[in-house]
Amino acid sequence: MRVGLIGCGAIGTALAHMIDIGEAGNVELSWVYDLKQECSLRLAAGLKHRPRILHHHEEIFAEKNADIVVEAASQEAVRQYSLGILRSGKDLIILSVGALCDDEFLSRLREESERQGRKIYVPSGAVIGIDGVKSASLRKISTVRLVTRKPPVAFKDNEYLSRKGVKLSHLRTPKIIFTGTAREAVKLFPASVNVAATLSLAGVGFDRTMVTIVADPRIKRNIHEIRMEGESGELIARSINKPFLESPRTSYLAALSAARTLRNLSEAIQIGT
Repeated sequence: MRVGLIGCGAIGTALAHMIDIGEAGNVELSWVYDLKQECSLRLAAGLKHRPRILHHHEEIFAEKNADIVVEAASQEAVRQYSLGILRSGKDLIILSVGALCDDEFLSRLREESERQGRKIYVPSGAVIGIDGVKSASLRKISTVRLVTRKPPVAFKDNEYLSRKGVKLSHLRTPKIIFTGTAREAVKLFPASVNVAATLSLAGVGFDRTMVTIVADPRIKRNIHEIRMEGESGELIARSINKPFLESPRTSYLAALSAARTLRNLSEAIQIGT
């Protein structure tokens, strides 16, 4: 299976290396694209099997040497490229899941996917328990809550916090910086809580999934805790993830989840929901 990659940052680079050494299954990286071409060049230079570097976004759609495209860039990249990718006859893996909180856009993606006979995959990402929530959603779910804790540096340059005048650089104790729906969370923290979007899609939606975000100076890892109650029972799932050194807001587990999704597509036996 041939793979195209949009986004050559921390997750994209880690995923490319896993593909390169065979950890992502029987797949090959055909091409990479990033708005910053120096990122594409740097990523490709570090691989044994060097992919083609695309220079313009139109090549994403015109390039035939890919069966599936992995978006590892941003919510804006999802909005800008997804429909064209599906129309060009390619499947799609979305990592910036927060873009799917737009109900109209999500509906258009679903319709286009069905029209073209293509598939859209959303990996579990940096949280555990998504399989349980998906299964439980076949019966009534009363509550779903996500609590995300990250070091203050993970929220550096966040526009919402800047507008609110919230400064975290000298924080000494944990501080709740957001409480509300997943729909609000993924819009205000687009680079920090894609997990809230994944959880919403797996369960009761963006407006019924409640999110609390905590900046905690005592920790060095990203912690996500899911609590769900419903007819099937109660689910509690907690992940304590190592972040990328170069991208503290992003958990390494997110890249592993993308690689595992690719690997699943090439395996005869599927494990998990």
